[in-house]
Amino acid sequence: MNSEQTTLEARAARHAALADPTRLRIVDLLALGDLSPQELQSRLGVASNLLAHHLKILESVALITRSRSEGDRRRSYVHLNAHGLGDVGPHAHLAASRVLFVCTANSARSQLAEHMWRESSSVPAVSAGTVPAHSVAPGAVRVAAKHGFDLSPARPRLLSEIDQVEGELRITVCDNAHENLGASDLHWSIPDPVAVGSLAAFETAYADLRRRIDTLAPQVSAA
Repeated sequence: MNSEQTTLEARAARHAALADPTRLRIVDLLALGDLSPQELQSRLGVASNLLAHHLKILESVALITRSRSEGDRRRSYVHLNAHGLGDVGPHAHLAASRVLFVCTANSARSQLAEHMWRESSSVPAVSAGTVPAHSVAPGAVRVAAKHGFDLSPARPRLLSEIDQVEGELRITVCDNAHENLGASDLHWSIPDPVAVGSLAAFETAYADLRRRIDTLAPQVSAA
């Protein structure tokens, strides 16, 4: 079987997997953020065994992947594989007065996300942490500089000290923050580069944030 035929059959299998309202809804829900199976079950209102069936089908055609939480290791998150969607991508549109990125230390992922967002959208952005570090991680500063923006003046801030804004879109970029807060509008399950410490880990976090922000920003309008 040649590569063109293999690709065609893979595309057909993905279309077949999406020919179900529940599975299509799962893709829409995962379009802008990651969800645990329990969160998906709650939003869909389906039994756990039925959800497991749908997730298995989506996973078999590489439309979703799963990862273990960095917070509660008993918990996992489901991610949408946007590269596998092609022209059958999800549709999700949001309105927000401001975007708030939250992680635990506010020293890397949320700082990068805040500044990347400002380059990508006219909707304002801030970031904060549940337990802020004393300073922004050097690796985050280095990666930011490599990609053309300056994080050296940035300072971590405590979430409770950030004024709440009506119509705000809150995005957690840290499993611990998401699980400790109990709720957010969107969650991006991004591994902590500070825990690894290498420049490659910060580059990986940057690339993940870049992909997600490039996907989300065009779909968010000012409230």
